[in-house]
Amino acid sequence: MQQPELRHVCEIVAELATPIENGEGPGGRWRIIPIVGGEVRGERISGRVLNLGADWQTVFDVGYAELDTRYAIETHDGALIDIRNFGYRHGPPEVLKRLAAGEDVDPSEYYMRTLPRLSSGDPRYAWINRTVFIGTGARRASSVVIQVYEVL
Repeated sequence: MQQPELRHVCEIVAELATPIENGEGPGGRWRIIPIVGGEVRGERISGRVLNLGADWQTVFDVGYAELDTRYAIETHDGALIDIRNFGYRHGPPEVLKRLAAGEDVDPSEYYMRTLPRLSSGDPRYAWINRTVFIGTGARRASSVVIQVYEVL
């Protein structure tokens, strides 16, 4: 069998509002982080992140965060793309503490990977409905940057 290859599709910079703390749950802390805008840059997909979505996040006591986002983008040519993105972020406790404090931490110091699922009813973007994507991310003070790759 052929080993999968990756092709860069776009970079998503999602702007975030202040997290809404949702209390303690089994094994960790629940939070909702509103997604309030941003940019999408790439050869195959570009446009803007709509003020419509959030990351329903669980930060587990054992030291990792489970990321569960849903938001939408409007492409440069007027199509709407729905994004559901599930993933994990973890790293050394001192690095995660710096991230939680809002510092800009080099993403090579922690692990942040996602499984973006893109969908659209626009025929120009029908290919995304049947494509597997993976993402690698970085948490900034007021945004998240996700590099999205198509699995070939």
